[in-house]
Amino acid sequence: MWTLIIVLLVGWAILTVVGFVFEGLLWLAVIGLILFIGTLIIGIIRQRVRTPPA
Repeated sequence: MWTLIIVLLVGWAILTVVGFVFEGLLWLAVIGLILFIGTLIIGIIRQRVRTPPA
């Protein structure tokens, strides 16, 4: 599961960088940033749900 999340995070980071490099693709940077943050939050939530309380 973490492999998929890491691959998605790398993909979103690449989209964000491409969007910021090319001025006409600023919308792509915004979408990439939103997806990056969303994937990170979902990954953290799923990890906490799977980890039993100590």
